[in-house]
Amino acid sequence: MNYSHDDENFSLTRFESMLKTNDILFFDSSEFENIIHHYLENGKIALAKRAIKLGLEQHPTSINLRLFQVEILVIENKFLEANAILEMLHDLEPTNEEVFIQKANVLSKQDEHGKAIDTLLMAISMSNTPNDDADLYALIAMEYLFLDQFDNAIIYFKKCLETDTTDYSALHNIVYCFDFLNKNEEAIQYLNEFLETNPYCEVAWHQLGKQYFTIKEYGKANAAFDFAIISDDTFVGAYIEKGKVLEKLKHYEEAIENYKITLALEDPTSFALLRIGHCYDKLNQEDLAIQFLKKTVDEDPLLDKGWIAITRFYMKHLNYQKALYYIKKAVNIDGDNSLYWKLYAIINKRLNFLEEAERGYKRTIELGNYELETWIDRSDILIALGEYEASIFNLIQAAEFYPENAEIEYRLGGLHFTLHQTEEGCFHLKNAARLNIDYNFIISELFPNLKDKPMVIAIISDSKKASN
Repeated sequence: MNYSHDDENFSLTRFESMLKTNDILFFDSSEFENIIHHYLENGKIALAKRAIKLGLEQHPTSINLRLFQVEILVIENKFLEANAILEMLHDLEPTNEEVFIQKANVLSKQDEHGKAIDTLLMAISMSNTPNDDADLYALIAMEYLFLDQFDNAIIYFKKCLETDTTDYSALHNIVYCFDFLNKNEEAIQYLNEFLETNPYCEVAWHQLGKQYFTIKEYGKANAAFDFAIISDDTFVGAYIEKGKVLEKLKHYEEAIENYKITLALEDPTSFALLRIGHCYDKLNQEDLAIQFLKKTVDEDPLLDKGWIAITRFYMKHLNYQKALYYIKKAVNIDGDNSLYWKLYAIINKRLNFLEEAERGYKRTIELGNYELETWIDRSDILIALGEYEASIFNLIQAAEFYPENAEIEYRLGGLHFTLHQTEEGCFHLKNAARLNIDYNFIISELFPNLKDKPMVIAIISDSKKASN
């Protein structure tokens, strides 16, 4: 086979040819390093290990190949073997910062984050190029994040930015730490200081706008996003955030304009389409609203907000048949979404499809929606269907989450009286009246046959007197 030395992948091509033919070819250590780095970047661990083995056979004294070997051992959680190699390398090159970095990596993987930080600080102390220590600062900051020491993490992420003002990953992490600590004002102060020396940093303007948005300073947020767009007029995130601000300010036409710019700059996103739909709905432009809401679910059928928005749009306009059509489509796509089933139940209830409504509420509860309203609505439907025992069982379950609740107790009282279980009925009705006498209308609404029953009248009457 003839090779061209102009081929960028020349070494890789030769290496893979060697593996296929079992020929033994010579590579210098830097070639092996490039080959291993390529395989690690692409997640080809087995080939990386093969390259390390062959590389060490040809270059047994290569420190860098040994460090790659350590990296593989760490991936495989073989920490004792990794440490043994690192100790050997430290004896050979006691000032090699890469050895300290890998030592810190091993410690971090073993949740020894404090020791990892100490080790990285030692690496920095040995560095001959202080201006190139940004990667080490970032590693230390990440270790502090593992320890939930966000203030210390901020210090080292700031050092990253002092070394490289275009390190936007560090900038994002600083803001993340401030957010976690609920220090929005401090984040705003830092970003404003950063922008004084980096006035055309669109990422910083974007982050500043988001901070102002969080504290509801919408005018300042809008201005910040404008500066982000001035700095980079193709910055999709800034247009999106500006659109959200304009919605808060009820400037829906302008919000739509900004969202539409994002559609022109890149492939349509379900978020932008959804927001445009909402804006048109606010403007009472119903045809355009539903058009964009439908585009939302076409773009991303798994976005529950899209299906919910369409369903609620039709519910708002009392078109329950169409609302039911779309929520059924949603349920077919994701049958484990409790929000879908809750809407399914509500719509069927309004259409008087009680069996399907009850099925919807039951599934909603099974999926972990334990809101009182869900339990109550299911119970009332079961009562309407004459399923009194099932309704009682449902309410007993509800009472585990909402003990001493008057709405539950009135229903249990009425159900037990309906089933001629007088003792239980009296117990729950007295309990209900004690908790809240104002809810006694539940008896007349759900159990009209009981409203003239002397025992029921007496319990409610006595409770009214007691409350007065």
